[in-house]
Amino acid sequence: MPAQPDIVVCQPLRTPIGRFGGALAGQRPAQLAALVIAEVVRRSGIDARHVDEVILGHSYPSSDAPAIGRVAALDAGLPQTVTGVQIDRRCGSGLQAVLDAAMQIRSGFSEVVVAGGVEVMSGAPFYTHEGRWGIKGPGLQLHDALARGRVTAGGDRYPVPGGMIETAENLRREFGISRADQDALALRSQQRVARAIDEGLFKDEIVPVVVRTLPQALGSARAGGTPMGESVVDTDEHPRPDTTAEQLAALRPVMAKTDPEATVTAGNASGQNDAAAACLVTTTETAHRLGLTPMLRLVSFARAGVPAATMGLGPVPATEAALGKAGLTLGDLDLIELNEAFAAQVLACTRALGLTGTDHEQRINVNGSGISLGHPVGATGARILATLAWETHRRQARYALETMCIGGGQGLAAVFERV
Repeated sequence: MPAQPDIVVCQPLRTPIGRFGGALAGQRPAQLAALVIAEVVRRSGIDARHVDEVILGHSYPSSDAPAIGRVAALDAGLPQTVTGVQIDRRCGSGLQAVLDAAMQIRSGFSEVVVAGGVEVMSGAPFYTHEGRWGIKGPGLQLHDALARGRVTAGGDRYPVPGGMIETAENLRREFGISRADQDALALRSQQRVARAIDEGLFKDEIVPVVVRTLPQALGSARAGGTPMGESVVDTDEHPRPDTTAEQLAALRPVMAKTDPEATVTAGNASGQNDAAAACLVTTTETAHRLGLTPMLRLVSFARAGVPAATMGLGPVPATEAALGKAGLTLGDLDLIELNEAFAAQVLACTRALGLTGTDHEQRINVNGSGISLGHPVGATGARILATLAWETHRRQARYALETMCIGGGQGLAAVFERV
């Protein structure tokens, strides 16, 4: 049986991460994704005619851009020969897009794929199932896509009435995780992202976004080539660098009314955010032939299913399986990205994996994660990959792990090696 080709990641990029209702709230998802795709193609130097497919994770779609990978490809100026698709593995969607690209390439179905994800949670739709045949009864009920998706991810058999926050509280009970430990992790996340921004660590991975400025803000529109009425967003909006331990401790738990022991607050949970991210996925041989510069080699990956009520533990079996396939151990990893959906979930995973103590903390989420940077669901997996790739090269690290917990009870993990 012939050896499988090495799969490599080239030119991973992302937009800044917008705050909920912030500077990117008016962007259409396809528009935001197209911006990153076009820049990935431009910076990589690839002839767009060599791109076979665009795969985008997207968890809160509307019909404005059906099969958003195709729409974004066209809007990015790629040829009409480039096909596109949309996938949803909730929080793991952006990483799954990259893994789907790898599987297409290994099967011979594609040679070069643009993969990533996009989410504008600020614009997630309200929808109805009842409106097409007229209003019956007192009125028409609209469902909030954001809220609805969090309580229905386990289906009819495994409902989670309190949504993802309930799953974090379940882990808090199971692992005996204190509120103080959760707030300490959240504070560390904010401090790390503040340092990264101050040191300009994200500049190479960020594609600035030009947005229309509200009338009252016209006077502050950036000069130097940016037209009046527009401004440039080039820095992540969600971080709160001035966060203190006292501020975190003062926040009221979200489920305090139903659970007097609740600990999850807005300060120790991830945000609702807007962003897009993408990269080129191909083989080492194709990259060499087309003059591309790989940054990472995909070593192994794995998925896992866990109970919907404790979805945050998904990274544990997924990581163990991915490492087993790679013939590696946790000790071989120089960097670990474990998305911060909730501080309680991160602490549960690190305890279950034995990643406790200062030595481990120094290689996990070294530049912050979902709590401080934000969590634009469909884009996060690809955003993390971009951040991980650039940090791996800065440190001249060898092996890195990306892992995601996924609403509904799944985990996803991938091991990468610096090229």
